[in-house]
Amino acid sequence: MRTASLFAISCGIVLAASAADARPRPAGIHGKRFEANKVFGLGLELGEPTAITGKWFYASDKAIDFGVGDVYDYYNYRGFTMYADHLWHPVSLASAEQFELPFYIGVGGRYWRFDDYRGPGNVYGDALGVRVPIGIAFDFNNVPLDVFVQIVPTVDLFFDVPAGYDRSFYLWFDASIGARYYFF
Repeated sequence: MRTASLFAISCGIVLAASAADARPRPAGIHGKRFEANKVFGLGLELGEPTAITGKWFYASDKAIDFGVGDVYDYYNYRGFTMYADHLWHPVSLASAEQFELPFYIGVGGRYWRFDDYRGPGNVYGDALGVRVPIGIAFDFNNVPLDVFVQIVPTVDLFFDVPAGYDRSFYLWFDASIGARYYFF
């Protein structure tokens, strides 16, 4: 909880001191192809995982997103996670003067360190995963902000676990919502 409080305070200071401005999208794009009007943003993601998240558009419809955070009470696990994904935004599902609604899909990876508190002992280990985020974003045109919702099928390979541990390869379905503030 202390990390979340520090993050909220930091975001408040940055938002108050920032002079960021969202640029209007070029005319002529009416709900067909998404074109980002922002470059780099940071925010908070809630769900699985709960994380500090960022997104960098390196092209008008391609981005890298990343996050560092916590996986909690996830099938009796708790742990630290970090991820990065390459995202494609092939189409805008809705286009209005105030916002775009791009669909996105991507592929990426994650690492997480976990504690499993199901049994009498404390079992811990590491996992590497392949993620496939699928989601939509409410990308506001005149405000440097986006809000997203996504589901992320992930295949994890567990390693560095005690002998006899009952997980080695597992399919998860993470879901999260979040928001990012764009600085430029």
